[in-house]
Amino acid sequence: MVGFSDPLLSLRILISCIGLVGNVALILSIVQTKSSRVKSFELFLLGLAAANLEEILIVNIYDIIILQTSSTTTGTWSCRSLKFLTVFGESASILFTVLISIFRYQKLRDADKRVNLPIYLDSIRSAWMVSGACVMLSMLLSSPVFAISFQGPAGNITRNSTGCPPDFFQCSKNNCPILNAIYKYLFIVVCNLLPLIIVTGTSCLIITVLLNQRKTVTPVVSVSGSGHFGRRSKGLRLQRSTIAVLAAMGLFQVDWTLYLILQMTVSATDFPSWSEIEFFISISYTSISPYVYGIGNNLFSLKNFIRK
Repeated sequence: MVGFSDPLLSLRILISCIGLVGNVALILSIVQTKSSRVKSFELFLLGLAAANLEEILIVNIYDIIILQTSSTTTGTWSCRSLKFLTVFGESASILFTVLISIFRYQKLRDADKRVNLPIYLDSIRSAWMVSGACVMLSMLLSSPVFAISFQGPAGNITRNSTGCPPDFFQCSKNNCPILNAIYKYLFIVVCNLLPLIIVTGTSCLIITVLLNQRKTVTPVVSVSGSGHFGRRSKGLRLQRSTIAVLAAMGLFQVDWTLYLILQMTVSATDFPSWSEIEFFISISYTSISPYVYGIGNNLFSLKNFIRK
């Protein structure tokens, strides 16, 4: 980030370190589970944490090393490669979040009627397939970075000598290359607006299902102790995990709603602090979400860390 003051730089480093620790801890908590016991939801969390980790690392490498040092030796290929990895990590994180929200809603929908019958995404093979699809789609959405022009027509976008702009769209309001404009709005719709709509919709549906389940709960007078305790324990774990998913979805909605509002109303060429604001919006979800998921799914419990 160009022009970062010392307090903002310190805050940036602190948030980045928190995010790195949280995502690494989430990854280690999942990969240390025996492969035969890894569930679809944990696989989706693994993909999300890996995407978050990659995004945090690459964004910091690009913004601090490239932009702050203003190195003239940084070539166009290096710039575009870092931009590609940045967009890839961001889009993969968003897509895995959408996948998690859809999976959790499917698990809750008609749970009483389905009882122990699995859904499609419960199959670990299906989970690997959709996870691979998320990665491939992220790569596809990131590849236009190698084709768009980084040297926009606006004369005031010469903030560093590397040719790497703070905003990878590099597009001014009045004079924007057609390919840049197409990519900008395609990316906003596919990776920001559409996921935001899906996450918001599934969150509302999850809340509706939980409220309906609460209304239909009836007290049990006499049941077998062990069976009732097992179902109750499983239900409590699912409820706690669902609350964690809803909390993460809420954070996602706040962050990317704010991002969309700023992206559609503010031009990076006219707003010097845009890159700083964009960083804190995107990094807040990638840094906080692993703790929400880890604590809510009992992956960050003291007992687990002592055992492992």
